[in-house]
Amino acid sequence: MKSVVTTVVTAADAAGRFPSSSDLESIQGNIQRAAARMEAAEKLAAGHDAVVKEAYDEMIKKYPYLTQPGEAAENEVKVGKCKRDIDHYLRLINYSLVVGGTGPLDEWGIAGAREVYRALNLPTAPYVHAFTYTRDRACQPRDMSQQALNEFKAYLDYVINSLS
Repeated sequence: MKSVVTTVVTAADAAGRFPSSSDLESIQGNIQRAAARMEAAEKLAAGHDAVVKEAYDEMIKKYPYLTQPGEAAENEVKVGKCKRDIDHYLRLINYSLVVGGTGPLDEWGIAGAREVYRALNLPTAPYVHAFTYTRDRACQPRDMSQQALNEFKAYLDYVINSLS
């Protein structure tokens, strides 16, 4: 799984060199932010059901047509799938917070996601809106410390940009 540490070591190895001082500074910064990432991962895990529900509800509020026949949330089965997709991305964000890199998102969530949504004729804009809402709704100190929030929002931005 790709993390800052594995990325730096792999790049140095591919170049046949030891990690440079800037490589080591990158790892050091990643380690220094680890406590904030762990806090964000813990808070997200503890409240993920509520986050999924709020994100889904906001998505439907903005895109009510999704509940019409033939659309992505026309029945309970499809509603469950929409919520499952939101939950899936939030779990991948949680994993990314734990490893300190985008590896889980890249490997299990982003690679091919746009193509799958296109093939199934599912719009990505509602998901982008759901994650944007989640990012903008999260606040300090209600949800987590400012540093933890910054880490969480960075991964939400990563997902938003990948689906946009």
